[in-house]
Amino acid sequence: MAEDAISRRCLGAITVGQSPRPDLTPLFAAALPPGAELIERGVLDGLSRKEITRDYGPEPEGNVLISRLVDGSSVVISKARAEARVIELVRELEAEGCRLILLLCTGVFRGLDEGPAQVLQPQALLMPTIKALVMGRRAGFLVPTNRQVEVVPTKWACLSNAPDAPPPLAHALSPYDADDVEIAAAARALAEAGAEILVGDCIGFAERHRKIAREASGLPVIVSTGLLSKLVAELV
Repeated sequence: MAEDAISRRCLGAITVGQSPRPDLTPLFAAALPPGAELIERGVLDGLSRKEITRDYGPEPEGNVLISRLVDGSSVVISKARAEARVIELVRELEAEGCRLILLLCTGVFRGLDEGPAQVLQPQALLMPTIKALVMGRRAGFLVPTNRQVEVVPTKWACLSNAPDAPPPLAHALSPYDADDVEIAAAARALAEAGAEILVGDCIGFAERHRKIAREASGLPVIVSTGLLSKLVAELV
């Protein structure tokens, strides 16, 4: 069994919600080379909403993450409380033979690189790519929660090419709960506030969101899933 695990050609995918993620992983699976498999794990797998609130509920001043449950609903959890479980899942996937693991979250986690697998954190991959695509324009970010709106100017300060450049804009919009009208309204609001390009800063933003936001705002729109699937497929 150990021999099979060592030779296994696979991509491990960890969501901070529950697996499987039919809204995301088909795109990654389709990009994989022939013979490679996708193995999914979730921080909240097997837990009821009551258990999720008890074990992973947001803390008053802490950072939060939003993700998706198997029933399609969204959930907000504490990032700090999720970190230990993410590390455990990395170790489990390594034991199954995965040598490439993708975190399906744009949050940054520590302690993931202590084993044999290469663990890909989307923010590390996407931040320089998004900076190159923005090219000095004022960016408007769609983020899932109001708490995340507050950190956008600091998180994305790297986009400003001049000290006096206006900070990036942000609007809270859940990729899991927002309908088409709400997506369009958020995109228009950012455009009217002065955004020149829009970015969906959550793994949950997908092609549907991009198309609606582009049509509503008239601006170019970047979402992470398409970029990630192409980058990751080159490494499997």
